[in-house]
Amino acid sequence: MKLKELLKDIEVLEQTAPDELEIGGVRYDSRAVKPGDVFVAIVGFETDGHKYIDSAVKNGAAAIVCQIRPEGDVPFVRVENSRLALALMSRAWFGDPAAGMTMIGVTGTNGKTTTTLLIKHMLEEVCGAKVGLIGTNSNMIGSEELHTERTTPESYELQQLFRQMADAGCTHVVMEVSSHSLVLDRVAGIRFAVGIFTNLTQDHLDFHGTMESYAEAKTLLFSQCDKGIVNIDDKWAPLMIERAKCPITTISVDSTEGDLIARDLRTAPDSVKFVALHGEDGLARVFLPIPGKFSAYNALCVIAAGICLGLPMDKCVASLRTAHGVKGRVEVVPTDGDYTILIDYAHTPDALENVLRAMKEVTPGRVVVLFGCGGDRDKTKRPLMGAIAAKLADFVIVTSDNPRTEEPGEIINEIVAGMKGIRTPRAVIENRREAIAYAIDNHMPGDIIILAGKGHEDYQIIGKEKHHMDEREIVAEHLQLRARKKAN
Repeated sequence: MKLKELLKDIEVLEQTAPDELEIGGVRYDSRAVKPGDVFVAIVGFETDGHKYIDSAVKNGAAAIVCQIRPEGDVPFVRVENSRLALALMSRAWFGDPAAGMTMIGVTGTNGKTTTTLLIKHMLEEVCGAKVGLIGTNSNMIGSEELHTERTTPESYELQQLFRQMADAGCTHVVMEVSSHSLVLDRVAGIRFAVGIFTNLTQDHLDFHGTMESYAEAKTLLFSQCDKGIVNIDDKWAPLMIERAKCPITTISVDSTEGDLIARDLRTAPDSVKFVALHGEDGLARVFLPIPGKFSAYNALCVIAAGICLGLPMDKCVASLRTAHGVKGRVEVVPTDGDYTILIDYAHTPDALENVLRAMKEVTPGRVVVLFGCGGDRDKTKRPLMGAIAAKLADFVIVTSDNPRTEEPGEIINEIVAGMKGIRTPRAVIENRREAIAYAIDNHMPGDIIILAGKGHEDYQIIGKEKHHMDEREIVAEHLQLRARKKAN
């Protein structure tokens, strides 16, 4: 591909590289550069790609795309935003695969993973479509599951994934769109048929700084959508609607103001039921086999997405009945008695409050919550989560999550500080494996034990290394140990 074809949608400030230069590949990691490639120097979290221009040239880079003019006589293209340039160049390199598929983007603090998987299921059931999925748990091409490292990949890998999906026959793609990806232009150049805002609560303030900045990032999705869906029960909804550059469909569980609303909500330990009301399509009775009030919001997002895509509301609703829960989201783990263990990804104040309130409504016994907070992340949410756990649970076990480069004990102290003055009984057990064993050994009949924070993760990050740790395995192993002791 010629350089001018890669640059066709990019505003160039200065250029010495010839337009007719034949390019062999697009790279943003100098170590991956091969002779004939163009190297895009982007500013990353830990380092600046401009520092590696010499390395890229030594590896055979034919041209450099950068924000700062390089030294020497290397052919270059200078742009205002090299991250944006990488996204648009990657789109061109892979032939703009997203343009040939129906794109659905879901943003928000909580609910993205479940909502995307439910939409994928709906499209498969209602349309018989082959659907690509990009998200926190995994990436999928139809039924094939691919490994994923982060919610939204870097723009080059994202476009490469779109190309794989298009070549495999996908007609639709449903993806989680993180605030990072919006601010860092990873999803630049993608046109979404439908964009969805689930909610906004405290998270990622280590990156965004303030909730206002975090909210502003989320609004960016609605500048590249044909239609939008907004949860108006969230306090940030007015900002989303104000900034939107597309028609908005509103959903609500708590009011009658939305275009699509839930009424007569009923929750059970394993499901949620409600009546969905929509002005044009009338009434439908919804059953979703995933518990909690938050599941009603997820279901409304799915139904609204179907309506925006022109699908019959009754068929969208029917698809929810056959949906399955998501790994690590209110996931029930087998036990050896009359108590329940749930694994849930709740790692923000709002998510923890939601799952605790949902379980308080249905438990015949105590709600026991085990959780920690990740290191090298927003510290301000630690005492908030401690206070929420102490106020809403009947027993709290504070433990370690992904401490990363922080001392686990210091993180725990910051969580416990939020419990000051609240008399809810608690235990502090730094070793998460030992904490889970303690929760099981000290359960009472009818208890619901929530293992919060890890969800789908099967690892623990200590320092900068991942160590295998799957809570399902830990529970199963401890139950086997209990059984052996009982037998003896």
